[in-house]
Amino acid sequence: MTTTIPRPEHPNPQKMRENWRNLNGTWNFAFDFGRSGRDRNWHKVTNDTKNTVLNTNENIFENWQSAPNENPFTQQITVPFCPESSLSGIGYQDFIPACWYQREIILTKEEVTKCCHLHFGAVDYFCEVFVNGHSVGTHQGGYASFYFDISKVMHAGKNTIVVYAEDNMKENRQPVGKQSRFFYSRGCDYTRTTGIWQTVWLEFLPPKHIKTLRYFPNIAEGKIAIEVITNGSGKLNATAFYQGEKMGEATSVLTGNQTMLEISLAKTHLWELGAGRLYDITFTFEEDILQSYFGLREVAMSGYRFLLNGRSVFQRTVLDQGFYPAGIYTAPSDEDLKKDIELSLACGFNGARLHEKAFESRFLYHCDRAGYLVWGEMANWGLDLSESEAVFHFLPEWQELLQRDFNHPAIVTWCPMNETWDVNGRKQRDEIVELIYHTTKQFDPTRPIVDTSGNYHVVTDIYDLHDYCQDPAVFKEHFTGSLQENGEFWDEHHLRQSYQEGLPYCVSEYGGIKWDPDNKPENAWGYGDAPQTEEEFFARYRGLTDVLLQHEKIFGFCYTQLYDVEQERNGLYYYDRKPKFDVQKFKEINSQHARIED
Repeated sequence: MTTTIPRPEHPNPQKMRENWRNLNGTWNFAFDFGRSGRDRNWHKVTNDTKNTVLNTNENIFENWQSAPNENPFTQQITVPFCPESSLSGIGYQDFIPACWYQREIILTKEEVTKCCHLHFGAVDYFCEVFVNGHSVGTHQGGYASFYFDISKVMHAGKNTIVVYAEDNMKENRQPVGKQSRFFYSRGCDYTRTTGIWQTVWLEFLPPKHIKTLRYFPNIAEGKIAIEVITNGSGKLNATAFYQGEKMGEATSVLTGNQTMLEISLAKTHLWELGAGRLYDITFTFEEDILQSYFGLREVAMSGYRFLLNGRSVFQRTVLDQGFYPAGIYTAPSDEDLKKDIELSLACGFNGARLHEKAFESRFLYHCDRAGYLVWGEMANWGLDLSESEAVFHFLPEWQELLQRDFNHPAIVTWCPMNETWDVNGRKQRDEIVELIYHTTKQFDPTRPIVDTSGNYHVVTDIYDLHDYCQDPAVFKEHFTGSLQENGEFWDEHHLRQSYQEGLPYCVSEYGGIKWDPDNKPENAWGYGDAPQTEEEFFARYRGLTDVLLQHEKIFGFCYTQLYDVEQERNGLYYYDRKPKFDVQKFKEINSQHARIED
């Protein structure tokens, strides 16, 4: 077990208060294969409960028939790493229907006079949280962040936190993304994640405090409008800075709990590709002091073009799965998050599709700082869209993510779903996809939305396709030759979806060229036949990419993928992030001027 706190950095730089405490590190842990722990009062267990056996992760099934007065927490786990990961200290990779976490914390007399929020970056999938034996709330959804106000159940001195997590992946009733629903990883599905997989922390704040913020930049006038929702009424002040220099401020007196502020900025520093140029902003609301930031940028679609601050920009993006060999869903360190962006930029990409996973806030912060474009996605695979109840398993969490991630300037497109395939011959209910699109648009009219990337489109601002053709000559025919279908563009799914002339168009998955010459072909999954030589690989890569860069109506591409993940070997880097090739060659190809951009 680790003796230092893993992932010690603040998990959400957009909403930072000085008085917070990171709860990552060693927690007590128990499997609950029968989902019977609640009946057996595990939520009431403290470290004083008799028959305690700690500091061992051996003999997982030993003493599993614990009586209610016994302590089931015979193992320890390193949070925030999931029990499937090696970094957790558990490394159990079979299905885990349920598990429990427990730890004790000491609170001071001063801390318990504050409003105390217990935050979770993410827990997969359903969880219930107990403090001192009292349930403080439940949450459903494996990707959204959430918190519970524990002020009424905490006290000075020793307090016990218990977390119950349940994860049922086999019934097509919860989004799982690329987590394998089979025992083994296979194809483009990988090792599962159960329970806590992002930072857990306490936040101490005054009763009157800021709850939510939304930024609305106006680059033409050099202004930022801010929607603020508070807990309580009072005086609110916001002061903006750029590299320590004051840029402007605004004040409002709230008689209710909502207001709009507008700050005229002394200098305009635009958020652009490769240059985040973030403004810092300090909010003071009565006794509450909150540190945040924003980027001054606007995005729009104009005809076939994607505009960033009014300029046509070609999206040279890469598929990023967000998996790590030792942490699975969780990056081992903050530096690992930054490194993935740096690896992408080194290949000449200017952004990424954050694929089949809602990435953590800290990663998005680094994208903001780097001027790195991303599509904000959700992990819809595993959800049966032929059933009407699917909307209840998707939409509430998606709304939480929209609220959490709205202010990230790096997010330039919302893409709630990816490849919404039929389930056992049952077609998707298009009205579910349409509802998700309109809900997203109502919450955020400032960004374009892709309803379901690749297939099957219902209503969308961008028409994107996935094309894994490996022959550059045939690939070119799909976009410029005699094989055109559906008006202007070839579409292998033309019987199920229809391109509307004039819609912006991009190829949001292509390539996937397999390269792993040191392994047997059956152990290396990818698209099509693997090239036999490095020269053949680059000829194919260049041939496919040039087709898209030279097309007058395509505004962007997304190459599959940045790095290998387990058995999927079509990355430009290996799973450990070592380069397969001279990445400068990719940069030379990707950095060519695109026909559609300014």
